[in-house]
Amino acid sequence: MPKNRRLTVSALAVAAIFVVATACTGQSGAGASDDPSARTSITFWHGWSAPAETKAIQDNIDRFENAHPNITVKVVGNINDDKLNQALRAGGSNGPDVVSSFTTSNVGKFCSSGAFADLKPFIEKSGLDPEKIFPKVLLEYTRFEGKRCALPLLSDAYGLYYNKDAFRRAGITSPPKTMSELAADAKRLTKTKGDSYEQVGLMPTYHGYETVVDHYMSSWDHTYFGKNGKSAVAKDPAFAEMFTYQKKLVDDLGGYGKLERFRSTFGDEWGAKHPFHTGKVAMQLDGEWRLGMAEDADVPFEIGVAPMPVADDEADSYGKGFLSGTIMGIAPQSRKQNAAWELMKYMTTDTEAVVQFANAIRNVPSTFAALASPGLKLDPRFRTFLDIARHPDSSTPPAAVNGSAYQQTLQDFGLQYEKGGVKDLQAGLEKTARQIDRDIEQAK
Repeated sequence: MPKNRRLTVSALAVAAIFVVATACTGQSGAGASDDPSARTSITFWHGWSAPAETKAIQDNIDRFENAHPNITVKVVGNINDDKLNQALRAGGSNGPDVVSSFTTSNVGKFCSSGAFADLKPFIEKSGLDPEKIFPKVLLEYTRFEGKRCALPLLSDAYGLYYNKDAFRRAGITSPPKTMSELAADAKRLTKTKGDSYEQVGLMPTYHGYETVVDHYMSSWDHTYFGKNGKSAVAKDPAFAEMFTYQKKLVDDLGGYGKLERFRSTFGDEWGAKHPFHTGKVAMQLDGEWRLGMAEDADVPFEIGVAPMPVADDEADSYGKGFLSGTIMGIAPQSRKQNAAWELMKYMTTDTEAVVQFANAIRNVPSTFAALASPGLKLDPRFRTFLDIARHPDSSTPPAAVNGSAYQQTLQDFGLQYEKGGVKDLQAGLEKTARQIDRDIEQAK
């Protein structure tokens, strides 16, 4: 399902999560005393809004209610993190019992502030072993500093889409596997038209759809934080390598200004006029949902799908990619936490539930069993994303106490660097690292 992953956390949203820590007075998992076998009703809040998506949610809820006839679920959709945090802060009987969020980068805040209940008591009571159920990266982005306050509900895997017709015209016989091959292909596929373009091989700027810093970084073996908890962006050479690579690609394809002017002609990221759909870009870094959206747009060319290329000296890790996804949690003020856990456990660990939901909204299943299920009814090209999700070197940014703030800081630096606003890369990374460390310290 298309979910905008951009780092646009507002100050209100940031503040709201921290207030939750002092506002939540509900039960912890250990103290939950409601009888999940008694007749009861619970409320589930989620962020999906498109008709096909909300129908998929309701179908899953209907299956749950058939299996648990004593529990009635009231579903409320189109809830973003701002609305969610306000409800959790306010508490009361009108709030949710079970919640979901598209923002994996906020798990550090959800867990550390108490916005989501600690799931350890529920998991232990149910006899579940998360490490045997979920891939490693998904486990990492649903806990913070040893506390698990969320479970994965489907995941997103990012790869490389390419226009096979454009490849054939350019004499390119296979998708690029290394970043140098990606740059070479992007240049071969770029066609100028006057002072603009007919087509660019890849839109490389950080304002481009999905070509943001953390997505690029998944092509390098990298570490955001050192063992001392301090930012490693100035010490790990992978960051300087990525920024250097990306800026050179921007310059080689015509320069920041020319590319940005062309980008301003693009259609909406989630609509039929997306630049990959219309042929304005020949290659696109994107999530698994793009395949279905491109097919729905009836694009006039053959679509290829491959893993994103990797750093030249890491060719043996080809097949990895960036992972993210949807998470579920339990409201700490809920008085029906045991019943809430039954719904959460069903939606996140029941193989049929996960497979049916993945089929319906064309996301990547979040459990090992669902990933291997013959019940998946997906385009054969979608298997590329299943493989990326299972790859041991696939990655996602680690959780932080202030959520995605450090990613936004790094993204802001990238925006300045790519247009020439920062002349000394190393000095800029060191300044950025200090800012990241200050922000995290202030958030504690």
